[in-house]
Amino acid sequence: MSNIEKTLDFLLSAFENADNEFFNNHPEEKQYRLDHTIRVASLGRKIAENEGLDVEGMVIGCLLHDISYIKPFKNEDDWKNHGREAARLSRLFINSLELNEVTKRDIIYGIAIHVDDEADFDGERTVFAETIGECDNIDRFDKFRLYESLKEIDLKSMTLNEQISFCENKIKKLNLLKTTYTFKTATSNTLWIEKLDYQINYFTLLQSQLNTSYHDLLLI
Repeated sequence: MSNIEKTLDFLLSAFENADNEFFNNHPEEKQYRLDHTIRVASLGRKIAENEGLDVEGMVIGCLLHDISYIKPFKNEDDWKNHGREAARLSRLFINSLELNEVTKRDIIYGIAIHVDDEADFDGERTVFAETIGECDNIDRFDKFRLYESLKEIDLKSMTLNEQISFCENKIKKLNLLKTTYTFKTATSNTLWIEKLDYQINYFTLLQSQLNTSYHDLLLI
């Protein structure tokens, strides 16, 4: 069995046996977390292959980056700590794999810092380590999360003015993200900008359509 197969088994077993009441009551959220994890690992593979990084190690790190979701988050601090907790939960397993020690350290440190750029142990902020978090962010701004954001704010229940204002604010925030973050590899950066541009284009078109919904325009 390959290291990636072992990691998948470890991850799926952890989620299957998770003592998490929220997941028990919301199985769709457990499924989303697993689906997100696989997408992040797929991004990790693509970036690592393009950038000459350790492909096997990157896939493993991405697969384990959110394993701490098997435990319930009681408050925002728990969520902020979920990278460090994921590193703690997966450390023994990672160290049991047939990987070189540098890769093991990079994986564990990359998992730990992927939420808020902080770890509770010493490590090196390598391109490899930082790419784990970048893969997570790229997926968080892809098409499925766009759907989730619209669902969460319940766009249909808003007034027309509120809908237009929401689009305006979303476009501003997305454009700001384009100038705020520069990722560590060319591939990561290209994918990041692609995701942001897709959403900017979507909300720009949506805003344009909404602007044609005012009935008084028909009287001009």
